[in-house]
Amino acid sequence: MLHSPDFKLGPPIQLQKNKSGILAHLHSYRSTRPGHFWAGATVFGVSLFGMVAAFGTARDTRFDDVPRQQVIEQLALPALSAASEAEQSFLREDRVQRGDTVMELMRRLGVDDPEAMSFLKGNATAQTLFRQLSPGKNLSARTGPQGELQSLVFPLNGGKDRALVIQRNGIGFSASEQPLALETVVVMKTAEIRHSLFGASDAAGIPDAVATQMADIFGGDIDFHRDLRKGDRFAVIYESVNHLGRQVRAGRILAAEFVNGGKSYRAAWFADPAGGENSSGYYTADGKNIRKAFLRSPLEFSRITSGFTSARFHPVLQKWRAHKGIDYGAPSGTRVKATGNGTVEYVGVQGGYGKVVILRHQGRYTTLYGHLSGFAAGLRKGSRVSQSDVIGFVGATGLASGPHLHYEFRINDVHQNPLAMALPSAPPLQAHQLGQFRAGTEAYLARIDLIRGFNLAQAD
Repeated sequence: MLHSPDFKLGPPIQLQKNKSGILAHLHSYRSTRPGHFWAGATVFGVSLFGMVAAFGTARDTRFDDVPRQQVIEQLALPALSAASEAEQSFLREDRVQRGDTVMELMRRLGVDDPEAMSFLKGNATAQTLFRQLSPGKNLSARTGPQGELQSLVFPLNGGKDRALVIQRNGIGFSASEQPLALETVVVMKTAEIRHSLFGASDAAGIPDAVATQMADIFGGDIDFHRDLRKGDRFAVIYESVNHLGRQVRAGRILAAEFVNGGKSYRAAWFADPAGGENSSGYYTADGKNIRKAFLRSPLEFSRITSGFTSARFHPVLQKWRAHKGIDYGAPSGTRVKATGNGTVEYVGVQGGYGKVVILRHQGRYTTLYGHLSGFAAGLRKGSRVSQSDVIGFVGATGLASGPHLHYEFRINDVHQNPLAMALPSAPPLQAHQLGQFRAGTEAYLARIDLIRGFNLAQAD
């Protein structure tokens, strides 16, 4: 700092944030200030710019002064040996395409082995490969360097988690059924309804079995025949049973949310380890049973051809009469499900109903399923059935103009419209079960919150 008895700065200088602004202010004082002022200002300016430069870089920094040391170390490589041709093998996997033959599949898998092909055609167990060559199925083959077949694994139909295994041995080949090496992963997916539930699930890569489960879970609240709207959406967390990273079958839904007409329905799976009555099922976050005592419809998917009305022109009798049920059009042979737990009160032929099943539920409720083509095996009067059990098949027996199901719902023998009435709920979880339920389902319901509205698919 400069000290002088006659040095006066006068009004404070307003410094700008850049060099040009500072020089402009200094220039404005040049004509009015004495020379010793400018000497001081020059020192101030140089000090300021020196300080700015010091922040930018330090010119005297010398990296050559940093001590350095060169280290050379010899690394031992693992011993390498060339594998003999007999030890070499190649594992390939492929998916059965529509129109594939066994020969075409073997070619894509890199198999060039006439002896193996002769065995596949001549062995009774191996011929399962020809009978179950359905599109979408994955199989794997291990071959030698010249295309000779060493082993082949082909998953079998029937949901038994078993595979046909072909293996080369010292004297030729062997064929056997063996359990698949499986792993279960948890998959999260979302989808939006554009045209139908199955269309949306197909677009999102969700298996049909999962879509059917979802219709069963929410079937008491949503009529999937007529309540779906474009823009409805759903999120689902489910188990996928895989072999070599490929899905063999879909497992159980663990949690799901369906938004229908702006209203959200949510459910999570819970199984009480202690067992007993009401020990497993789908429940809301507060422990209420998502399942109603009755399903809205006895068919998975179909169309309504005649509704509940006091006057309908009967297509066979050619006259007006009350229609106290719902008719569902569906192909002959479509499975008909019991809409609630109950006991078979009647099974057989009854007038215009043709082949019919009548179930009694909780004493005061009865349901009727008419025009059937046949009954489920073993169904007889007094048999107990559970909700969603198959009890018969769609037909056109009795007074029917074509294949359809006639369904009636009665309370104390009075006909009700099952599509309009409020269905009773199944029992909720008991107080001592709520703690276990929340502990087991909280994480899955949190994942539903996380993925809601996103079109994603990921697996644990």
